[in-house]
Amino acid sequence: MRIADIIDILDNYSVTPRKRRGQNFLVDERVANREIEYAQIDSDETVLEIGPGLGMLTWRLVERAKKVIAIENDAGLARYNRDRFGERIQLIEADALEVRFPGFHKLVSNIPYSISSPLLFKLLDHKFRLGIIMIQKEFAERMAASSGEEGYSRLSVSTYYRAKCDLLEFVPRSRFWPAPEVDSMIVRLEPRRPPFAVRDEKAFFSLVDRLFQHRRKKIGTILKMQGIAADSISGLPFIDARVETLAPEEIGRLSDAILEITS
Repeated sequence: MRIADIIDILDNYSVTPRKRRGQNFLVDERVANREIEYAQIDSDETVLEIGPGLGMLTWRLVERAKKVIAIENDAGLARYNRDRFGERIQLIEADALEVRFPGFHKLVSNIPYSISSPLLFKLLDHKFRLGIIMIQKEFAERMAASSGEEGYSRLSVSTYYRAKCDLLEFVPRSRFWPAPEVDSMIVRLEPRRPPFAVRDEKAFFSLVDRLFQHRRKKIGTILKMQGIAADSISGLPFIDARVETLAPEEIGRLSDAILEITS
């Protein structure tokens, strides 16, 4: 899509790209084509797109999927997509973080940067077959990071627990207009059963949050800060380690051991 065409459409629909909404429009059709190919959409599938923008992915999805559901929060862009696609898509004009997702099989979206983190956690709680998303490069690398790697975080553990995550393709900022301040990455998410079991998922994720809030402290110190008695802590595994060195499975073992002494 030519930048001149984008400007004309935005003017006609009274849309001003807003940084706080992450409104950067993909202009390289080759990248969009590859995103669609990565998704391997079948003709009987329902596809969800969050933030269709100017429809760069949307019209490609309409050609392949049985049904396309698009969630758009910008009133002008929602009106544009209604005018362009009509009944060929189910358009939901709402904030993707607040609306309840309808059922879908696959997600294909260039995610607005401004909502990447809360949206991903919401998606990981939803059932679907496959997600192909484009997000900022640093965020994608955090999603896929392993223990001991730069960027390993609460996000890494949560993603690993719920889905297989593959970094597919680097996309430079020059492929967007207006160009964002960061580069992007296309990511494949395949939800799966957790690769390890924990006694209590709520307790496990609560522990993950607490440990990464104090990632530079030793685990034993953090647990003391949480009010666990020193004599109880001494029998726990990994108390002299820091959370950034522990694999998700090891954090799971620690969570189960804490439950043993506190329940």
